Amino acid sequence: MTYVISQPCVDLKDRACVDECPVDCIYEGKRMLYIHPDECVDCGACEPVCPVEAIFYEDDVPEEWKDYYTANVAFFEDLGSPGGAAKMGEIDKDHPLVAALPPQEHDE
Repeated sequence: MTYVISQPCVDLKDRACVDECPVDCIYEGKRMLYIHPDECVDCGACEPVCPVEAIFYEDDVPEEWKDYYTANVAFFEDLGSPGGAAKMGEIDKDHPLVAALPPQEHDE
């Protein structure tokens, strides 16, 4: 089980969750953040600090965003388990589900 970042994060990337993550498992793609499913320790520290409520426990992802579980997992297929997001910086890609979205507007 793991936490999942969903659609409200697209084009926002607030990073409050990154600051709270004790294991550095939240990676930055071009348009959103992704939680590595094998590196996440299910502590839940990221969920309450997300300003747009984009983070959900895997079993609690709203139906409209269920595909974001697959997007979070598949994002790491070619990366493997790098062992920490900080050393990676922004990764120059997104999952196709995210990449295909029109620009998302946010109240900032």
